[in-house]
Amino acid sequence: MAVKKQFNSFQEMVSESELPVLVDFYAEWCGPCHMMAHILEQVNAQLSQRLKIVKIDTEKYPDLATQYGIHALPTLVLFRQGQPIERIEGVLPSDKLIQRLEAIV
Repeated sequence: MAVKKQFNSFQEMVSESELPVLVDFYAEWCGPCHMMAHILEQVNAQLSQRLKIVKIDTEKYPDLATQYGIHALPTLVLFRQGQPIERIEGVLPSDKLIQRLEAIV
């Protein structure tokens, strides 16, 4: 699912993507975040042609979590052309998440 690619900054990554970028803000210690990882694999299987999924560990990048007001985990933020356009907090079943994302992307 995940492809490792180097960027100079988070902003560069979300701004230069041709597809919308769904960012999963998570932490290793977060149980619901582990559940979300499996759900995102299903989302990626269905929507990989329409969006990119990126995982950001809030423990390693606390400044990004602060910048985007991440107070609950997991939190998904959908970016289009570098701007956040949708925010989803907590765990959603894959069918509900896919339905919500398909309406946007």
